[in-house]
Amino acid sequence: MVGTIIPTTTSIDPVPPLLRLVWLASPALPIGAFSYSEGLEAAVEHGHVHDDQSTAIWLTQQLALLARGDLAAIAHGIAAWRTQDEPALRDLADWLRRTRDGAEARLQSEQMGQSLLAWLRPQGMASPAQLALLTDVAAGQSPPYPLVMALALSTVEVPIEQALQAQAFGWAENQVQAALKAVPLGQNAGQRVLARLAAAIPQAVAQAIATPPARRQVFAPMLSILAARHETQYSRLFRS
Repeated sequence: MVGTIIPTTTSIDPVPPLLRLVWLASPALPIGAFSYSEGLEAAVEHGHVHDDQSTAIWLTQQLALLARGDLAAIAHGIAAWRTQDEPALRDLADWLRRTRDGAEARLQSEQMGQSLLAWLRPQGMASPAQLALLTDVAAGQSPPYPLVMALALSTVEVPIEQALQAQAFGWAENQVQAALKAVPLGQNAGQRVLARLAAAIPQAVAQAIATPPARRQVFAPMLSILAARHETQYSRLFRS
């Protein structure tokens, strides 16, 4: 006697928004973030960073720079993607290209943007129309990383505040991992630095959300000089 066949399904349940958000912030996301120190390695080389205290100060200042610059840009990008505001997206893409003031910063934005886009396409998160608009807005160039991340985050049903907090913490994790290698720091010291950054993230996110597009800025002369010096630094672990 043939038994009753119980139907099964091979479909995969959609990833819940919280898990999708954590996924996008994860250092394991294959976009190469681990290969950039964003000036930290040069700061170590020139003696500005040498222990956990100086690392925490440096990275807290970096977080403040992100708040008024790229985190604000991602916040504006999420809103623009959700409303399909094409002029705002074009303005944002142009601002992101113009404000990468060195070879390493441009390389990071382009490489990570292209890698994130390659990951995003098969995920089914962004619609074909959104991906086509991204290509159009990029104007034949590699799309800037914050613009692509804003698109990815716009598809996750969470408030912009939560999206930015996750991104800021993912950035902090990557930077602490860079500090462990470059300073170098021990694991416990790294956790102390991460705790200070985590405590500063809510205020940084609030500032990013409150910053209008006309007030975005990434003016940091000392960081720009260190980044330029890093391009010819004799021994390097990182690409920036």
